[in-house]
Amino acid sequence: MEPLGIQLDWPAYQKNFVGVADEVALRDRLHLDDARFRQDGLVARKQALFRQGLEESQPFLADTVRLLEEIRNIYTLAVVSSSYKTEVEPPLIRGGIRSCFQLLITGEDVQNFKPSPEPYLLAAERLGARRPLVIEDSEAGVASGLAAGFEVLRVSAVENVGREVRERLGMI
Repeated sequence: MEPLGIQLDWPAYQKNFVGVADEVALRDRLHLDDARFRQDGLVARKQALFRQGLEESQPFLADTVRLLEEIRNIYTLAVVSSSYKTEVEPPLIRGGIRSCFQLLITGEDVQNFKPSPEPYLLAAERLGARRPLVIEDSEAGVASGLAAGFEVLRVSAVENVGREVRERLGMI
């Protein structure tokens, strides 16, 4: 965010941007008016920098990839994100895990982003899921899953995803 003139430390970034659509974060969390971030192209510039960062790094930990390979034939998996498909799908492809997910729900698919329940309700409807387990890493995502009436596992940190999900699924 610094190249865009926005100073945030990591905790502030996690609170304001992880799991929150960029437009919503800029407007509602950082209190920038729509005219400024649209006129200045802040959303497009932030997304371009984000994509560049993803291209320069390994998008997923090896343990997370192993977990997905272990459960892909047991559970029906979906990615539910308030980000746009251009930010969500390329890392999944580059990380070799896109085929693990039967469905992607992204910001283009809904009228209301997380913390609204709409993204998770749409995913459950399209998958025909009766008892979804939402695995989340953000406050907005947890609120969205709970508002949809689903069980939610909030992972504590990216490096703990594999262990915490395996524990919840009784695989450990």
